[in-house]
Amino acid sequence: MLLRPPPPAVSPPRPVGARRMWPRSFADRLTSPLPGVRALARLAREGAMRPVSSALAEEIPKLPFAPGPMPDPGPDTVAVTWAGHASWVVRIGGLTVLTDPVWSRKILGTPARVTPVGVAWQDLPKVDAVVISHNHYDHLDAPTLRRLPRDTPLFVPAGLGGWCRKRGFTTVTELDWWEGAELPSPAGASAGQAGGGRVRFDFVPAHHWSKRSLTDTCRSLWGGWVLTDRHKQRVYFAGDTGYGHWFGEIGRRYPGIDLALLPIGAYDPRWMLRPVHTDPEEAVRACQDLEARRMAPMHWSTFLLSEEPPLEPLIRVRAAWRKAELPREDLWDLPVGASRVLEPAHS
Repeated sequence: MLLRPPPPAVSPPRPVGARRMWPRSFADRLTSPLPGVRALARLAREGAMRPVSSALAEEIPKLPFAPGPMPDPGPDTVAVTWAGHASWVVRIGGLTVLTDPVWSRKILGTPARVTPVGVAWQDLPKVDAVVISHNHYDHLDAPTLRRLPRDTPLFVPAGLGGWCRKRGFTTVTELDWWEGAELPSPAGASAGQAGGGRVRFDFVPAHHWSKRSLTDTCRSLWGGWVLTDRHKQRVYFAGDTGYGHWFGEIGRRYPGIDLALLPIGAYDPRWMLRPVHTDPEEAVRACQDLEARRMAPMHWSTFLLSEEPPLEPLIRVRAAWRKAELPREDLWDLPVGASRVLEPAHS
């Protein structure tokens, strides 16, 4: 029987806010070629990537939207609230972390959002950190970031720090894949822990790409984030990704993921979007590859970026979860605006 080698040790934490030099391009990290002229010509022939009008009229009113009071978790309790698309309010280790925050009604080149933001900006607790997965406009929204104090710590992919600093942010930490950094946690201090507790932010690979203008294709990296508190409770935020081998490697390096926030929408037409966006069945498979205990779907029901009907991702992910014979209570298929609390694993 062949034994798998143990995973590499987690890297020492990088200094928060340090300026670093990066290669001019990260194109060598692509796991699939980007669409070429033929693909763009086919897309033009087949029409815009938009659901048919009958599906829009029938299904948009049925999209789940149920904003409620945000939980006020204890310092050792993990809680998540889905604001819509890839934007989450993650409470971990006593910190409030926003993922890919987009509070704008409309983003460049995309129809306006079809469900309101699930959490009013004024209802947010103090934001202790923000993680960004990549620089596409539906994940990196300048108008939303402008609402934040400029000393808010930003954790971003390699190559994206300059963009953030130009907008006045003073604590920007750029990381390469498999690198991490830490922030002090009030949880450790309140418990009297020597040196205080810390929350670790690890940047991990994704099957995607980056581009924000005509001249910056793959000039910055892309990926997801693993957040870990002092009790090793872990939340994995996938960002934007296709399905592939990275999920198994992430699960190997960061065992015991308690909750995986995984994208299930923007997948049709498959001939074009398969390399960069998981469909619902692939998202469930990714959750299994990660060996995550729970999955919360995202990247649907907010901005309609592709051809599938608005409700189809939810229908298909529930069916795939049943087919995989996974516990129903471990699929956190939340309405926009809803929250869930993960009770402390150590208690």
